[in-house]
This record gives sequence, structure tokens and C-alpha cells, in this order.
Amino acid sequence: MKHKKKYKYTTYKQGVYKPVAREKYAGRKLPEYRSSWELKFFRWCDKNPNVIEWSSESVVVPYKSPLDNRPHRYFVDSKLILREGDNNVCYLVEIKPSQQTKPPVESKRKKKSTLLYEHMTYAVNQAKWAAARKYAESRDMKFIILTENELNVK
Repeated sequence: MKHKKKYKYTTYKQGVYKPVAREKYAGRKLPEYRSSWELKFFRWCDKNPNVIEWSSESVVVPYKSPLDNRPHRYFVDSKLILREGDNNVCYLVEIKPSQQTKPPVESKRKKKSTLLYEHMTYAVNQAKWAAARKYAESRDMKFIILTENELNVK
């Protein structure tokens, strides 16, 4: 008799968000959130009167991965046009845990495979974000990364 392996995994809050202020949402299809943090950001965009327009994964930025030195496509989490005083400012927004925005911390407790994975993820994220900054600047936009700190979640 074969035994089924039980895998422990974390479930993330995922789903389709239905904007209340539909006229502000500029995406082709309803936005899909892949975490509770993205859901919180979507709700903020939807309800904030200073948000003129927003979309989810509507901007694709080409970048070269440092892992394979080949071109890839980076789907930025959101695009946002925000009224700031007398100006409208366009942002490309990435939502990430703050831990992923810093170099991995070496630890004797971590498996080598975990540490290697963290280093690879960090390197790829840095390449994506450098490409996104360059893309944004060339189009008079700003690229920002929001973490649990800016989103007020823990």
C-alpha cells in the first residue's frame, strides 16, 4: 500500500477583485490579487478619491535575468495615476515583503538550498526593479515598491 505524502504549504489570499468605482479601473479584465496585501492596495485604489486611474499587471517591462542572461518579461503589480496637489503622477507599483527587498541574511540555521534560492530571487528582483525604474523614468513615471510597512500590515 502506497502512502500519500502530506505537504505542508501556506495558502495565500487570492481571488478576483470587483472594483466599486469601475470607471477608475483601466484594466482589460477584472484585477486578480495574489495576496491580502494586493487586495488591500486594490481597495485603497478603488476608494481613494485622489486615485484617477489604476490597473493590475497592465505594464510589462522587459529585463535580462542575471541567472540565465536571457530576456524575460516582468509584469509590474499595478499602475496608478494619483492626483498630488495640482499634478497627476503616474506610478508603477510593486508589492513585496520587506524581507525580499534586502539581500538575504546568512544563517547557520538555513539550509544551503534555501539560501541559494533567496540569493537567486533577490538577484532576479534587483534586475526586474532596475529595468522597471529605467522604464518608468523614460516615460515620466515613478517606480515604487510597497511593503507591509507602507501598507500598514504585519
